Amino acid sequence: MPAARPAWQNKPIKGLRQTAQGIALLICTILIVSILLDKSPAILLTGLGASAAVLMLIFRDSILGFVSGIQLAANDMLKVGDWISIPKYGADGNVEEVSLTTVKIRNWDNTLVMLPPYLLTTDSFTNWHAMQLSGGRRVMRSVAIDMTSVRFCTPEMLDHYRTIDLIRDYVDQTERRVEEYNAAHGIGSGERRINGLHQTNLGVFRAYLVRYLRNEVPVNKDMTLMVRQLQPTETGLPMQLYFFTDTVVWVDYEGIQSDVFDHVLAVIPEFGLRVFQNPSGEDVASLRNAFFPNAQTPSQTPPQASPQASSQAAPQNAPPLHASRPAAPQRPQAEQPAPEEAKAPASASPE
Repeated sequence: MPAARPAWQNKPIKGLRQTAQGIALLICTILIVSILLDKSPAILLTGLGASAAVLMLIFRDSILGFVSGIQLAANDMLKVGDWISIPKYGADGNVEEVSLTTVKIRNWDNTLVMLPPYLLTTDSFTNWHAMQLSGGRRVMRSVAIDMTSVRFCTPEMLDHYRTIDLIRDYVDQTERRVEEYNAAHGIGSGERRINGLHQTNLGVFRAYLVRYLRNEVPVNKDMTLMVRQLQPTETGLPMQLYFFTDTVVWVDYEGIQSDVFDHVLAVIPEFGLRVFQNPSGEDVASLRNAFFPNAQTPSQTPPQASPQASSQAAPQNAPPLHASRPAAPQRPQAEQPAPEEAKAPASASPE
């Protein structure tokens, strides 16, 4: 059946089928009640018309789901298997089911998000199915360049750039164009570089990135590829790489993107440029060592013993507590004179 009707394959027709079943059930109920009461179905329909406001309030979600299902199916906005993302409601994954009252989305972390269909017609959402059919997925990422490292190229720098295969021809062609322009305007080679045209290391680096993406990276050559500068900010000059990979598989896409920026970050010093980043703890330590070379870090400072520990620590050569110690030598005592009462006078005789 799907092969015979490919246009209806994966279409959200479950909601339409549920609506048709509800209408058929309502008609059968009216006919059965009219037969049992021996009344015309028109009378029952008239009574239903009077209570239409109450019925619309009760079946509000079903009616909105029915109308939204028709819009989703008619405009080909959504079908089972599509990858959609709705950040407002925390939905980012594949659509598993579209019914009369619920759209079931399985997120990439295997959680389920249930949304009423009318939210998809009243709020905006992103459907990635078109990207999957295009054969290429976009990479749009920037690396911040320290603007103080941008300068004019010296002859030595140009000779160094000529050793890079991807930009050897670019450097020679651009240098010839620069020399022709400067000669036509009477600007000599010995004048200041602010006069005339001269190559910069940032311009050569940008040309290298374009050639690197075209020749070394699996990109979709039928889609846009460029390297551009964005507005400078307090965090440097953003150099943005904008290209499309030749695959839409998520794991392969992330691998290509990571490989590209691994190479970009590693090759930047070859052009005399620096990547801008906020100072880290290692940078602060380097500055401290530069200004205070003899300063010790907290990890190098020897621990100080507490007074209690030092008082309890015994010397290494101290004898054990149970060993007897030699008695200290006593100082000789001087002869003490006798008390005056005990001394008898030499001339006195006993009576």
